[in-house]
Amino acid sequence: YRSQTRAELQQELGLVVALRDVSFQVYPGETFVVMGLSGSGKSTLVRCLIGLIEATSGELNVDGDDITAFDARDLREFRRSKMAMVFQNFGLLPHKNVLDNAAYGLEVKGVARDDRYSVAREMLDKVGLTGWENANQRELSGGMQQRVGLARALAVDPHILLMDEPFSGLDPLIRRQMREELSLLQSEIQKTIIFITHDLDEAITIGDRIAIMRDGEIIQIGTPKEIITQPADDFVKEFTQGISKTKVIDIEHVVSEPDVVFSPTDSHELVRTKMEQANTDYAIGLDPEEQYLGILCRDQLDAAVDHTIDIDSLVDSSIVSVLPDTTLDEAL
Repeated sequence: YRSQTRAELQQELGLVVALRDVSFQVYPGETFVVMGLSGSGKSTLVRCLIGLIEATSGELNVDGDDITAFDARDLREFRRSKMAMVFQNFGLLPHKNVLDNAAYGLEVKGVARDDRYSVAREMLDKVGLTGWENANQRELSGGMQQRVGLARALAVDPHILLMDEPFSGLDPLIRRQMREELSLLQSEIQKTIIFITHDLDEAITIGDRIAIMRDGEIIQIGTPKEIITQPADDFVKEFTQGISKTKVIDIEHVVSEPDVVFSPTDSHELVRTKMEQANTDYAIGLDPEEQYLGILCRDQLDAAVDHTIDIDSLVDSSIVSVLPDTTLDEAL
């Protein structure tokens, strides 16, 4: 049956292949994004990772342990201590306030009230909800409810955080804000995150690597840049065609070295000579520590009446510099 397509297997056996030959590795502290169209198997995959759906075959190794071999007790402890999940529909308990919802995972683990509240308050502060501890679910916007869900997941200090399309039910503006906040938070907490989405723009914003799924199979795994600039097949190419390459291409790959570089101690005549030899009308100023000073144009140099004035006083420092790993989209 390995050579048959998903449709052929369904027609012959009456079964739907949810996942097929799915193999990948996620590195500690990485945000690994799994994406695909509806029905591609991405949500089934994340449910297999936490044991909500039992895989027909294969292994799932976490810290050297195959969790597919766990009994019910071991699996329950694994979920409580090593892995947490954030759902699309928030999953908050309506009869509990924000603080109790955030502390719920710790309550299940038997953590004392004062201790779990202390941790929950810290996590609520991280997600920007300080002051809302006593609010009820109905008083919160969708974005705020999702923040509570994230705080609840973080409170148990999981090794791995699973996020199944957590922002897809939010308004576009709130959705953009939430993924930006998640990126900032991840830079601080450095959790291993597996993030499920069908939104490529969301994937390249937050993902270190992306896995593209189709019909239960992983078609390509790569960095956002690799996925967009080196698609594995026509499906991936079509899937990514709406995304501008400026979002993933870094400045260092499109710029050239400046023709003329000068230091603050260079004379006017020396810089002018360098410009003439390089046949250029501008030069880049760097201090002794090679920090950017600004740009000097030939017109500014020629207009200087006093040739003894320090040359760095003539530079235009309003033109900002960017780091080599800045994307074109960010720079522009």
